[in-house]
Amino acid sequence: MITRRLSAISALIVVVTAFAACGQKGPPLPPLVLIPAPPELSAQRRGATIEVGFVVPTANADGSRPANISRIDVFAITGPAAEMSDLDMLRYGTRVVSLPVKSPRNPNDTVEPGESTAVLDPPEGKGLDQGAASSIAETISASILAAEEPPAAPSRRPRPSPDRDRPLLGPSDAAAVRTYIGVGVDKRGRLGRFSRRVVVPLALAPPPPSRPSITWDEKNVTVRWSARTQEPVDAPASGLLPSKPFGPGTTEVAYNVYDSTAGVRLTSKPVTAREFEDARIEWGATRCYLVRAVQVVGTSPLESDDGEAACAKLVDTFAPAAPKGVRAVASDGAINLIWDTNVESDLAGYYVLRAQPPGATFQRLTPTPVQDASFLDNVQPGLRFAYEVVAVDNAGNTSAPSNPVEETAR
Repeated sequence: MITRRLSAISALIVVVTAFAACGQKGPPLPPLVLIPAPPELSAQRRGATIEVGFVVPTANADGSRPANISRIDVFAITGPAAEMSDLDMLRYGTRVVSLPVKSPRNPNDTVEPGESTAVLDPPEGKGLDQGAASSIAETISASILAAEEPPAAPSRRPRPSPDRDRPLLGPSDAAAVRTYIGVGVDKRGRLGRFSRRVVVPLALAPPPPSRPSITWDEKNVTVRWSARTQEPVDAPASGLLPSKPFGPGTTEVAYNVYDSTAGVRLTSKPVTAREFEDARIEWGATRCYLVRAVQVVGTSPLESDDGEAACAKLVDTFAPAAPKGVRAVASDGAINLIWDTNVESDLAGYYVLRAQPPGATFQRLTPTPVQDASFLDNVQPGLRFAYEVVAVDNAGNTSAPSNPVEETAR
């Protein structure tokens, strides 16, 4: 059911008028103001880049829909922000991005939670759809590493402004994190509810590992790599000290493995071993991998830049197992061969080889692979023959021969 906010206000006016006619007066009702619910904010660090993602709210703070919103603003501040209010973060922080959002023509035309918005006109205008996900990226630079904070009290010694021309060596202890917050804004510039804050460490990211090597067998592709140590930056001519990795609660380095073609992470969580097994065996397919180092600082994962990618085409060079249990049964003018069925999934069939002892060389008897684990050889009665069976797969790989068997036709 559509909640017509203006109609509701009109009804309240009628009720208040009715009570006034009876000599009863009450305080005036405040105007009904709809503000957007908070956006969903997330952030991750990769090398020198911070990627901040957000989802546009689809509802107002009271749960009604669509949201009375015209844009999304994301702010950031470097340095400790736990004691700062949300408004102070906007006042003293940096607006990282401001993106327009499609808005309802009449923000008072809404539906309650659980009701369909199909009866309403869709939000209009240019910008992101309500409920859409988007992201922006910040590159860590000297200006980001400079801690932003409210103006100092008069009694405090003013903090010197940072030298923007100095090389990027690493943040100070006061600038060890960067905090982000998002908020929706309506057409009149009124702020909605603030998002939860997300904190990203600014410690030096671990170096990417070496280019991986790729091997495979019939079941798995194995990706292996070696670690690289963080090399300190040489001291510049200005005399600044070399940088070195730091950070509160730093953990050991682990690794994420990615399919570099699809951009999909293959590890469900970072692995500490320097190898990974991928069960996606498909002969003839090309598999490409890259590895990123991961280090947790505090509670936040810090991922390296991309390591060098490596690719390999999966070629089947693995022969089937030799057939087992070959038996020969003589009959009138024929010898019947039977053996145990091979279990390989890519089996193409079997070749039967025959020789006439003593000393004769085995020759292929079947020009093409036979599909069944049996073969009937019509031969001259009274002659003795020896047989071997070879399995072959779809790639043409042939097994070692089975144990030979001999029999004489009757």
